[in-house]
Amino acid sequence: MDRRRLLQGAAAAATAGVLLPATRAYASPRAATDYPSAHWAPASTSNYTVSSRPSEYPVQYVIIHVTQVTFADTLRIFQNPAKKVSAHYVVRSSDGTVAQCVQERDVAWHAGNWDFNTRSIGIEHEGWVDQPEYFTHALYEQSAALTAFVCDRYGIPKDRAHIIGHNEVPGADHTDPGPLWDWTRFIRLVNFA
Repeated sequence: MDRRRLLQGAAAAATAGVLLPATRAYASPRAATDYPSAHWAPASTSNYTVSSRPSEYPVQYVIIHVTQVTFADTLRIFQNPAKKVSAHYVVRSSDGTVAQCVQERDVAWHAGNWDFNTRSIGIEHEGWVDQPEYFTHALYEQSAALTAFVCDRYGIPKDRAHIIGHNEVPGADHTDPGPLWDWTRFIRLVNFA
């Protein structure tokens, strides 16, 4: 790798903030991402199931989550093998930065329902369900672009029957994304992305 590319990678890492643990090499930050704009921030292999989707399981849903912790803390939780939780993507509130934590072919543990885990892509959003200031324009725009990309990739209809909240997963005991999440705005952005 030439010096210029090395410096560009370092600049991207600095811009992205706390996306990769300091102990990981940053030589190829996008090598494993499915979404071209995402940065790779891998979850612990103890926090998801290796699979070969969509051949093993069809991908039929996108599940929208709100983290209830910061972006950086979410990545740390997913990297902690004791936590037994992950999502495919995390979107940062302040600027819409997207981190991919689990490859789409694998089953992330995000829905609290195995059947829905196998058939969905989970997208976490930095914020708290009762603090709408975290639902920024950048977060909605970047998440909508990501969601549209996922829907196009798997032939998922861009509607509320297939883009659902964590609270709508059968058996879920979570309330996210909460009543302050603007579904009308979000679905409109997904369809125009």
